[in-house]
Amino acid sequence: MDLFVIEGGARLSGRVKVHGAKNAALPLMAASLLTLEPLHLTNMPVLADIRSMTALLETLGVEIEHDRSTESMILQTRHEENAIASYDIVRKMRASICVLGPLLARRGRAVVSLPGGCNIGHRPIDLHLKGLAALGADLRIERGYVVAQADRLKGNSIDLSGPHGSTVTGTCNILTAATLAKGETIIRGAAREPEVIDLGHALVAMGARIAGLGSSTLVIQGVDQLGPACHQMIPDRIEAATLMCATAMTSGQVTLEGVASHHLTSVINTLETMGCQIVKTGLDSRETLMIKGPDRLKPIELSTGPYPEFPTDVQAQMVALACRAQGRSRITDRVFPDRFMHVSELARLGARIRQEGCTAVIDGGVPLLGAPLMASDLRASAALVLAGLASEGQTVLRRIYHLDRGYQQLDVTLAHLGARIHRQTDQPEEVPHLISAESASISSRELEEMLLPRTGFKEAA
Repeated sequence: MDLFVIEGGARLSGRVKVHGAKNAALPLMAASLLTLEPLHLTNMPVLADIRSMTALLETLGVEIEHDRSTESMILQTRHEENAIASYDIVRKMRASICVLGPLLARRGRAVVSLPGGCNIGHRPIDLHLKGLAALGADLRIERGYVVAQADRLKGNSIDLSGPHGSTVTGTCNILTAATLAKGETIIRGAAREPEVIDLGHALVAMGARIAGLGSSTLVIQGVDQLGPACHQMIPDRIEAATLMCATAMTSGQVTLEGVASHHLTSVINTLETMGCQIVKTGLDSRETLMIKGPDRLKPIELSTGPYPEFPTDVQAQMVALACRAQGRSRITDRVFPDRFMHVSELARLGARIRQEGCTAVIDGGVPLLGAPLMASDLRASAALVLAGLASEGQTVLRRIYHLDRGYQQLDVTLAHLGARIHRQTDQPEEVPHLISAESASISSRELEEMLLPRTGFKEAA
């Protein structure tokens, strides 16, 4: 078990490249299940979540070559006998649910454990199931697994709108499933996030027929099969936003390379409102973005929402940044109203902060003092690192395995920019470990006997 030791007070400066987007990589990897042809992905980050998805896909018959030196990955399905995504892997990463649609569309059946992942509030998959049922899937939940079957999915009109906005992973699941469905599928209330668009572009490169990418209405004409493709993933807008917040947090000046600034409009506007100077150069994903933080940040009021609104995945980082602003800030999360476990840890540093329902109220400008902290989830971990950078003295952050799920060597990146941060080994603590493809397949055979009887599906009582 590793931890971070952070000595606060250093201003960040320099240049750094932003890695590929984790939230794009995972559904893209799952899309390899749709074909027996190779899928070549570039700009692939090196993350714990990528390793988890790799382990899961290998149990499902996908052969994977990950060349970290060239940031590329080639995935090719070699056998399709197993259609069970085991709890031992799925429980560690919510995005594992993205294999449900491709498995069902290609193999006609799927048994996928209900997902785990970060503890950021209730995140049901009812819209995923609603969409697949509309495509003709026979579904039930039994022993903690989604059990699905369909001879061939059939196109339909589906609305994926939810109480807190569109479902991103649900849109990815239904979109991938619809590519092999018979006839036309119309998805209304589709998520518009860049990661969904990126998945759509990759599917089109594989031979899918998709119209409306970037809008809330997608029209998919099903095809009989998909072929090989090579696709470069978009840069990680959440990593970029986190580094921008870290720069502002330390009144530093940093240039980010390989950024798609049009994915960051709401973040850029917010940081400029707080007094940051931001200069963009270049085009598309080859942009550079320079950010300079002021000595005195201004307070803000913001709410998170579905893209293109302010991203919930940057809410925690902005709460940390608001602790440095002079005055009262109010930050509301309308996507995940319970996503505020970082508030109590920030208070340990001396932050004047309280939670009012789905809003954090921060009276900023008071000195932060280093303290031992405990990470609770991926983005909360990033917020606590940022707070440590701006605190007086030493901050020790434990359970950073959350952070390693979504940031590629964040400590190395920050140290390159001048932060006084280093990783060291803590006392051992029980953490879920990846199981091998072989042991997972044994578990899958046992599940096959329990959940897919030879006589066919039967309704749960």
